[in-house]
Amino acid sequence: MHRRAGYYKTNLTGEAAYKSFVPTPLPPHPAIEIDDDMLAQLIHANNALSSLESIAKRIPDMDLFVSMYVRKEALLSSQIEGTQATLEDIFDPMIEKNINRDVADVVNYIKATEHSIERLKSLPLCNRLIKEAHAILMTGVRGQEKNPGEFRRSQNWIGSPDSSLKEARFIPPNTDDMIEAMSELERYMNEDNGLDTLMRTALIHYQFETIHPFLDGNGRIGRLLVTLFLMDKKLLSTPALYISYFLKKNRIEYYDRLSEVRHKGNYEQWIRFFLLAIAESAKDAIHTIDNLTALRNKNLTIIEKMGRASQTAMQVFWYLEKNPMIDIGTTAEKLGISFNT
Repeated sequence: MHRRAGYYKTNLTGEAAYKSFVPTPLPPHPAIEIDDDMLAQLIHANNALSSLESIAKRIPDMDLFVSMYVRKEALLSSQIEGTQATLEDIFDPMIEKNINRDVADVVNYIKATEHSIERLKSLPLCNRLIKEAHAILMTGVRGQEKNPGEFRRSQNWIGSPDSSLKEARFIPPNTDDMIEAMSELERYMNEDNGLDTLMRTALIHYQFETIHPFLDGNGRIGRLLVTLFLMDKKLLSTPALYISYFLKKNRIEYYDRLSEVRHKGNYEQWIRFFLLAIAESAKDAIHTIDNLTALRNKNLTIIEKMGRASQTAMQVFWYLEKNPMIDIGTTAEKLGISFNT
């Protein structure tokens, strides 16, 4: 184990003894080595994110796009953890009646995201806000018995389903070390040490996932933290970035690169992977905005040529933009038009 990233600490004695990992507080020492390749990646990722932010600020009804993006990110982040839900499930107009455990996981993620963004207006990015997000994420779903909104009071571990502590692939810090590590992380999130914001975001995500402060929901909160930190530092004004799409496609590499930091102290390889994730996710979001804008303009042109029917068609069109899947009866009732229309 490389001391740059942390060390293993023996807990308990005798047959009950086990070793937990204690991460070194950020920033890393020695400092991150920024070679020419990493610098090029850093510039590329920052430019891609800046382009996304520029487009987001000038698009009419950007809130509509953001609403869709938040749902997509919530779904993909939950799917990384094994949640079996689809985009159709999330947009189902009967979702409140047909909700199941998997869909509830995603709905809670959406609520946690919206709540956290609102709270950033009055709070710094802190452990209090993280706990509030976790409480919403875990309310009324599987894992609700695992102290929603509270840091764990017992040892957790990462391994295959039903594995024991002895069989764990990774054991995060014990509860005392975890509390101290989260205090250090909170401090790091709110100080300026001169390192580029995207690089700090990469380090923060790694550190949170390594600390694993909750009994459940750490992965989803850790990925939400990426969006919140970028918004807190004004690189994004809206949650228009859905990084979980890239992370899901590269799930094995995602976990392997996090592990390599712990085992070899190689923060640099993780940062390179993270910068690629940011750049690709930003470009994908821009591509989606461009396609949706073109589709909207095409549909508006068609509707304008419909003559007397255009007014009703326009009503339905705007409703469809906010509700991609509809029930005809409910739509007719909400818009005040006949079922046959």
